[in-house]
Amino acid sequence: MHSNHAAHFNLVAAARGAMIEHGFQPEFPDGTDAELAAIETQVETPPGAGLKDLRELLWSSIDNDTSKDLDQIEWAERLGDGNIRVLVGVADVDARVHKGTVIDSHARSETTSVYTGVKVFSMLPTELSEGVTSLNENEDRAAIVIEVCVDAEGAASNGKAYRALVRNRAQLAYGSVGAWLESHGPAPAKIAASADLAAQLKLQHEAAQCMLGRRYQHGALDLETVETRPVMLQEEVVEIKPLEKNHATSLIEEFMVAANGVIARTFQEAGVASIRRVVRTPKRWSRIVELAEGLGTKLPGEPDSKALNEFLLAQKQKDPDHFPDLSLAVVKLLGPGEYVLVKPGQPSPGHFGLAVEDYTHSTAPNRRFPDMVTQRLLKAWFSGAAQPYTEEQLEAIAARCTQMEDAARKVEREMQKRIAAVVLAKHIGQSYRAVVTGVNQHGTFVRALDAHVEGMLVHGGKGLDVGDRVTVKLVSTDPQRGHIDFSA
Repeated sequence: MHSNHAAHFNLVAAARGAMIEHGFQPEFPDGTDAELAAIETQVETPPGAGLKDLRELLWSSIDNDTSKDLDQIEWAERLGDGNIRVLVGVADVDARVHKGTVIDSHARSETTSVYTGVKVFSMLPTELSEGVTSLNENEDRAAIVIEVCVDAEGAASNGKAYRALVRNRAQLAYGSVGAWLESHGPAPAKIAASADLAAQLKLQHEAAQCMLGRRYQHGALDLETVETRPVMLQEEVVEIKPLEKNHATSLIEEFMVAANGVIARTFQEAGVASIRRVVRTPKRWSRIVELAEGLGTKLPGEPDSKALNEFLLAQKQKDPDHFPDLSLAVVKLLGPGEYVLVKPGQPSPGHFGLAVEDYTHSTAPNRRFPDMVTQRLLKAWFSGAAQPYTEEQLEAIAARCTQMEDAARKVEREMQKRIAAVVLAKHIGQSYRAVVTGVNQHGTFVRALDAHVEGMLVHGGKGLDVGDRVTVKLVSTDPQRGHIDFSA
């Protein structure tokens, strides 16, 4: 396709079409505006009404620099015994969006916000997710606070959760905070202006690094895939840039894993049925073994996350340039996660990639419906009220969430390809290093590493499998169909 045509391709319209094609309803239903008007006039629940007043703590949030739907904030303190007490505040969306309302029913159907690169299709109206249910800077908000103590070995204990009133003192971004924590860049302005905030973040970082080290010892996988974001100029995509992990993204990930574990164990101990997020043991373990063998390492015949991570850590040291290729191959072979009902007394299948047995989704209720459900289950248990969902309803919700998360992944992947097709239209004939990411009845698929895009290998794919490295040439792009074609 000629680059002029590609440059004027309507990506937002394409994103909306993809949403509808995959079963989403981008428009909010009738009755939404009336509910919003009532919600926006609702007064925040005062402290004392079942809420602790924690507004004076030096809370901060770290997220993408473009994020407006802030789900969580963090705070930590050093205890007398040297341990670090970590608090994660999660937006109490249920305090505004009640079960059975028009807005709730829409969220239950959509189950997730979808981030297409050119437009966010929010599960909740943005007046809520970016407004009164977002933990925006310098605003009082109701929250669920999840607390845990972390020792020098990274072990977490004394986990508990309760309702509170909080105030985000500093909205921060991954890129600038990560560069500062790693001494690669200056302190962001808000941190430079506050020695207390700087000390607070250093303490959080210390706790997170201890927790990460412990999870690695237990077999959590140190994977390093390349995510991308489009760079917009006057509403047109002009470039694709990689999003890289850093110490700030790691800090938030560790705190979220710990917080989700606390909630899962709370339900387990209380005998409350809940929805868990699981990644089962990989069905294509034999191919992972084969990949490792090709790189000089023998893995056990049966799935073993600890052995796999030891291999990954060694490869990262040995060949850091190609480690993202290997990570991507392993991610594909592990397969996607799913939501499942876990009944009281029933063991959870666990999360193979995170090396945790107890894991639910509870920390992003503005963006994910299962987190809203978890919030309601937890609040009912707090108050001694009857649980708001039956086990049959939870099972149906879990299945719907898995289905729509898969659909969201497809929409996001299609839009990544469409965006890439627009950007790459000017580069037909160029060669790229690539890694094979999928082989099925439809063909062989690769990711071009220098361009950070995926496409189909239309010539020369015979005999290749996931994880193989190959040099490819860009043959054509088609933004309308989301096709990027390469030849080997």
